[in-house]
Amino acid sequence: MNQNMKRALKKEELFSNWSALHGDAEVKGIVRAWLNISFCISRPLILLKFSPNSLSLLSILAAAGFLLAVESHSAIALLVLSLLLDGIDGTVAIATGKSSKFGALVDSVSDRLVEGLWAIALYLLGAPWQVVVTAWLAAFVQEYLRARVGGLGVNQVLFVTWCERPVRATLIFIPLIGRLFGFDLFELASWVWATMQVTSALMLFNLLRLRLKQSQR
Repeated sequence: MNQNMKRALKKEELFSNWSALHGDAEVKGIVRAWLNISFCISRPLILLKFSPNSLSLLSILAAAGFLLAVESHSAIALLVLSLLLDGIDGTVAIATGKSSKFGALVDSVSDRLVEGLWAIALYLLGAPWQVVVTAWLAAFVQEYLRARVGGLGVNQVLFVTWCERPVRATLIFIPLIGRLFGFDLFELASWVWATMQVTSALMLFNLLRLRLKQSQR
């Protein structure tokens, strides 16, 4: 068996295991694209024996570094790093067979801390605090809905909204790039985030409401 076939089998196994952990959800679209990216990034980290929980903690440190360096050009790299580290910890857990309830808790807490640091940075960059708080609260509610419904026994990934974590990071990344060319887009980005996030949370709430009603029949 050649190396490419071995790699394909490992990748398909990752897809299969991810699906099983998420209520047999289909691996397609943006989910498949992200798993392909995280698969490639996670391979060297697995060889270096990074644990999933250590990657979660490193993502918090990267986000804290982003906040501290928010006025410098290095903020762009630290923002991207915090997103990548926070996204591949789950992939490493699945690929190494180290998925656990405690790891899921660490991952969830680190997600919320990282997003909180992103929101603070956006405010420091000039976005109105009222808009930033609204966007962050809507994101928090959206993720809480998923977690709470999971606790009620609905384990499927029911709906990928148009304002998931990569989009939230992108709405900060774009104005950071704009700043390099003299554009101040931070207030606009905060309004876009708030609008997208509130509507996403409402759409997810309605979908989960319908699903829970069906499960009671």
